[in-house]
Formats: sequence, structure tokens, C-alpha cells
Amino acid sequence: MKSKLLSAVTLALLASVAPGLSQQKATVEDTTRVQELGYQAVPGFFKPPKGEYFGETQGIATNSKGHVFVYFRDPQTRLWEFDQTGKFVKEIGKGYYGFLYAHSLRVDRHDNIWAVDEGTNMVTKFDPTGTKVLLVIGFRPPVSDLLTTAGAPTGPDDNYELCRPTDVAWDMQDNIFISDGYCNNRVLKYDPNGKFLAKNGQRATGNGTNQYNLPHGLQVDRQGNVYVADRGNARYVVLDNNLNWKTSYNNYGSAWSDCINTEGPEQFLFMSNSNPNGNTPGSWAQTGQIYKARLDGTVIGKFGHAGKLAPGFQVVHMMDCRNPNTIFVGEIESWRSQKFVLGTGK
Repeated sequence: MKSKLLSAVTLALLASVAPGLSQQKATVEDTTRVQELGYQAVPGFFKPPKGEYFGETQGIATNSKGHVFVYFRDPQTRLWEFDQTGKFVKEIGKGYYGFLYAHSLRVDRHDNIWAVDEGTNMVTKFDPTGTKVLLVIGFRPPVSDLLTTAGAPTGPDDNYELCRPTDVAWDMQDNIFISDGYCNNRVLKYDPNGKFLAKNGQRATGNGTNQYNLPHGLQVDRQGNVYVADRGNARYVVLDNNLNWKTSYNNYGSAWSDCINTEGPEQFLFMSNSNPNGNTPGSWAQTGQIYKARLDGTVIGKFGHAGKLAPGFQVVHMMDCRNPNTIFVGEIESWRSQKFVLGTGK
């Protein structure tokens, strides 16, 4: 089995060129005809420990109590918990073997905390307190070297061997979905115990049906449909619960992250048209927005704008929209997390 051992330096270099995959902009129709949604930034919401700062914010999520979890790259990957007022509560997983190069964070309907780490190729399920590891999918790359030594057993099944995974989500039966990401260009489904069930995609990149060019994020609605942010192809792909292709939404710019609210009678799809540093300044007028749509892809409106200074968006790497009127965003290139309330302001 070929080793997938990547040093942190190599990972950093790969990440630095990855934004070039998604330089497509929103269409003229999107930028001129979609209504602007009112929104208001909540400045200074997060209160980190004294003398400490966010690094590249990769993941952000809330639980049922309103606590906010921020997963970011620092000299070490770190996971911080804040209460509903933005006050720092604690650090989770300090020194954890599965933390090396953060990519995504989600909280499931049972308040379990899931961290996706592209450096260790692992998806970890913590209990709601963050003090117990309940499940691990994938394995840290050095293990592949040990498994290929003379007399060692064969390596793991390819369906359990992740390569720079990017996101995780669940359906109402608690089946697990993972976008596997930078290397494998596929989406995987597992049962609640981590047993492989199905997959869609292939190792090679592509832009056709059942193909991806960096599946960078995913969400699952109450009916079990899966929405994949196909970043390199600047589209959001829709799959059924068995990972059969249904359709794609192609008119919302670069597809870095998506989010579906779990609260409220109707679910909405939020899609980030992110604005990486690789974009030229002239593209800023057509990037940086977050689109709100119905699950069938019908756009309702957009909010936000490109900008390195808050409350602008530079690269929204991840969103939390548990409440569809309260949006938390994590930004990688501006090293920050922000809270926004929809329905106010201009």
C-alpha cells in the first residue's frame, strides 16, 4: 500500500495552492438580480483567553445549548469552546493524536463534537463534553508505513483509508457522511458504528456526473439528501441518501462551504461564494457573498461582501446556521470567526 505520509510543511504548501482551484465567480445574473438580505454583524462576540488569538479558522459549529466551537490552525491545531455569550469555556483535545492540520468541525443532533483533520486523515467523534473519544474513522499516516514493513498485516480497506478529508455530516438515522477531499475526490457513507456502506466519486478529478474536483464540504437535509460543495468545479452537487447523483447547482460562484439549518420548520441551504487571495481585486464585487436558497436550489437572497476587514468576508471556510437567522462564519485567510444576525441592517 502506498504511503500517504505528508509532513506539515508539505500540507501547508498544498493548502497554499489549493485556492487556485476555485477562481470562478458568481454569474452576472446572480450579482445583479438576487436581492440583498438584511444582516447585522455582532462585533467582539468571541472572547479568547487573555493573550491568545485565533489562527486560520477552519471549522465552526454550535450545539443545542448555543455554545460555539472553533477549530483552527495555530502552531498546533486547537479546538476552543465558547458559551452562548462568546465567553471562553475550555480547550478540547489539547495534545490529541488526531489533531495536526484542522479542516472542519460539526456538532450532531446529539451534541457530539466531530473534528475533521486533513493532516492526520482522521475524523474524530467526541462526546458532548469533549472529554471522551467515541469513534474514529481513518488513521494517521505513519501507520501506513508500519503496515507495509516485512511480515506486517496488510493495510486497511480503501473505504476506511481517508486522504485529506474535508467535512462530515449525518442523516436522521445517524448514518455518517464524509467528503474525502483533496486526494480521493469522493463522498463516503458509513453506518452509525462506522461500517462502510456506499461511496460516490473516484480518485481522479473530473467535472461530470459522479465526479468531483475537491469535494470541500457537505451537509445532509432531513430527507437524507446530501449537498456537496464541489469546490474545484464551482458547484453544489446533490446526492440521494444512497449517494446516487440527483443534480447540481452551478450559479453560486466558488463552492467552499455549505450549511443547512436544523432548527425551524423549513430548511434552507446556505452557500459560500468565497474570495481567496488568489482572486484579483477586480473580482471582489462578485465574490464574498453567502447565498441563501431553498433546498431545490431556488435562491432567496444573499448577504455579505468581500473584504479583509471585518465585517467583510475574505475566505469563509465554514459556516454554522443551526438557527437560519444566526450565522457563524470561520475564515481561513483573515484568521477570524464572526457572528451575524439576518433580517437586520442593510
